[in-house]
Amino acid sequence: MTAPTVKLCSGYDMPLVGFGLWKVNNDTCADQVYEAIKAGYRLFDGACDYGNEVEAGQGVARAIKDGLVKREELFIVSKLWNSFHDGDRVEPICRKQLADWGVDYFDLYIVHFPISLKYVDPSVRYPPSWENEAGKLELGKAPIHETWTAMESLVDLKLARSIGVSNFSSQLLMDLLRYARVRPSTLQIEHHPYLTQTRLVDFAQREGLAVTAYSSFGPLSFMELNLKEAQDTPPLFEHDVIKGVAQKYGRTPAQVLLRWATQRKVAVIPKSNNPTRLAQNLKVTDFELEGSELEAISALDKGLRFNDPIAYGLPIPIF
Repeated sequence: MTAPTVKLCSGYDMPLVGFGLWKVNNDTCADQVYEAIKAGYRLFDGACDYGNEVEAGQGVARAIKDGLVKREELFIVSKLWNSFHDGDRVEPICRKQLADWGVDYFDLYIVHFPISLKYVDPSVRYPPSWENEAGKLELGKAPIHETWTAMESLVDLKLARSIGVSNFSSQLLMDLLRYARVRPSTLQIEHHPYLTQTRLVDFAQREGLAVTAYSSFGPLSFMELNLKEAQDTPPLFEHDVIKGVAQKYGRTPAQVLLRWATQRKVAVIPKSNNPTRLAQNLKVTDFELEGSELEAISALDKGLRFNDPIAYGLPIPIF
């Protein structure tokens, strides 16, 4: 099966369920993308700092060559890293990422974080990181309006069909929407029952932005990073509320968490290298949770954020 879609303000359709490429190992990435396409996935969410865009592109190329899918049937997403926010750096890095993927355009290209870091040439350090070539974090000077103007030019050049933002607050969205010539199509945020961000989601959707959730399973995504907050937080898969709903519908806890999001028109980008779970994660729009169940899951909110630069020792309090 393939996922239903949501209409973006750019006019294009985006699958409501996709495959996230964060933390997908280089040695398995091409095969995982290929198998995900075979299973029915059409949206792939990548970023240059994930370090696996070449391999993801290899998986796409093999699937197209084998006749599993056509390029126009895929929805490929990538992101602009913080060290490329200067206006004259946006197009060159986008073109590099397109070359890495082996495609002519991105269906969606996103500003990864609302923070500018000093430029580091890809020949010096790539994939990029929060630190420069000397191992230090150094802020850049590019304001968001400069970066966004360059992002808009990618649409003009047909390098990106849609553009969006990630990890933006309501205040930043309000500011961006005042001057954007090309409106952002999407907002991607950390979103799970421990961090519902209801006001932000509601505002973005009212303004016509499709919201995409990352880390839909809460602390699970961050356990392998040895993040203390994740290790000290009860897993959502084992929470009585989630388990109870899963048992009622004969679904897995993961499917319930993904349905809690998709039923509220929030797109999701889970990943798995297990064929069974891969299929299960895609099959999360064919059953309906009751309103009381949606509310009970939302009531688990703790305002608990895991993907916070501060938690990793970076002095960037953007949240």
